[in-house]
Amino acid sequence: MTNSIKDLEEEAEVIFLIGTNTTENHPVIGYKIRQNVLKRGAKLIVADPRRIELADLAEVYLPFKPGTDIMLINAMMHVIIKENLLDKEFIEKRTEGFEEVKEIVEKYTPELAARICGVPAEDIVKAARIYAEADKAAICYAMGVTQHSKGTDNVKAICNLAMLTGNIGKPGSGVNPLRGQNNVQGACDMGGLPDVYPGYQKVEIEENRSKFEKAWGVKLPDRKGLTLTEAINAALEGKIKALYIMGENPMLSDPDSHHVEEALDNLEFLVVQDIFLTETAAKADVVLPGVSFAEKDGTFTNTERRVQRVRKAVNPRGNAKPDWQILCEVATRLGYPMSYQSPEEIFEEIRSLTPSYAGITYKRIEETGIQWPCPDTDHPGTPILHKEKFVRGRGKFHPVEYREAAEMPDDEYPLILTTGRNLYHYHTGTMTRRVAAIDQHKPHNEVEIHPRTAQLYGIKDGDMVRLSTRRGSIKLKARITENIKEGVVFTTFHFGEAAANHLTNASALDPVAKIPEFKVAAARIEKI
Repeated sequence: MTNSIKDLEEEAEVIFLIGTNTTENHPVIGYKIRQNVLKRGAKLIVADPRRIELADLAEVYLPFKPGTDIMLINAMMHVIIKENLLDKEFIEKRTEGFEEVKEIVEKYTPELAARICGVPAEDIVKAARIYAEADKAAICYAMGVTQHSKGTDNVKAICNLAMLTGNIGKPGSGVNPLRGQNNVQGACDMGGLPDVYPGYQKVEIEENRSKFEKAWGVKLPDRKGLTLTEAINAALEGKIKALYIMGENPMLSDPDSHHVEEALDNLEFLVVQDIFLTETAAKADVVLPGVSFAEKDGTFTNTERRVQRVRKAVNPRGNAKPDWQILCEVATRLGYPMSYQSPEEIFEEIRSLTPSYAGITYKRIEETGIQWPCPDTDHPGTPILHKEKFVRGRGKFHPVEYREAAEMPDDEYPLILTTGRNLYHYHTGTMTRRVAAIDQHKPHNEVEIHPRTAQLYGIKDGDMVRLSTRRGSIKLKARITENIKEGVVFTTFHFGEAAANHLTNASALDPVAKIPEFKVAAARIEKI
């Protein structure tokens, strides 16, 4: 997030939500947004193929067709430029590349977008005006934007919209991706990506590599590694012989589960480190028992870049150990001695190598976390990014063109399947489905279908149906609701016995981020 969660509750005058079911997937942030709307009069724009809860509070709701994000955003930009609602001073002083984007979006009229996106042109115009006319307007998005074969372009389009209106670098504004799990931001910060060291220091840059080689006493590769999806493909092809999987359940969370299973079965050796015997751990040659958040010390970095202390509340059971201890012991047995004595000692190494964390210490975050970048111990942290200038100097506009999703409906598969989460279960259900009260409330998977779509197939609420794509089929209950667009169906991936990711498309990847297209697949449905 460029801004803080507090901004969404107290500062933002307009909040544009796109591709985020905020109250279900980020309940605390969803509550704060709701408070801003109800108590301070903030205006909401909601763009989502499903009528999420916050759509009921929105000034305008845009139920756009899955995969048409760029068409919608470019059309909003078209309106803002045409009606002279842009921030000319911000564009002139702080950005570059605007003219090329202006030329591109000229053809993205609201009328064209209405035909492609399936929303009224007048609503697109209304949304553009509300966003552009506000002094402080924030954009929030989540995986509904990124999990596409053009997810990177979707994000670029959002950034274009924010810069066009000067909604960067000031309170109540910004581009705010909402992280889906408690330490996703921290994992990325620590180099849990294939192309960077901690602090997003690129592996190809010799200066970065030399610094970490000196600190760690080893020679490091000079090229980036593989993403998770690429690693699974490489395992299937026999290029990767062994995998070490920590706290991840790709048998349910990755697209085209049959493809994943075949890849894991092709490995010579699989290690899984987790707190429960997940569907993935069940396939492992060795399972290393880790511990939950309540059984270990350390830090989490949340969605607003706030580094916070985590403290052990209970002792681990049996032979389970904190992840850092397991990794140290494995590395030592492999011939690379790692003798850290505590998470704090590890954090001190992080500070020494990661400029954005340099000023954060355990003592400073004893009671309240600090938002990076924090370059020294006198620095208070950074609630708002890009206040004076962007990291690269001037913000760069990127012209992005709309293109269709990789897999579109046809006669054989006439519907669009989109996937996500619900309020009651978390990710692959590894923890929540072991909680009896939660599982009793939401014990099985469902597929949401619009009444008119259901009528076409003779399906009634509660019927068992077969949902199919080119990857396979699952059986689940039908839930008839007007909260989903006609011609679109929605289901979740929490349930192993009816896993949505048996159906999603592993072959359609974003060319930059290599994220699969979870949010659009051609599908069909039939009553059983």
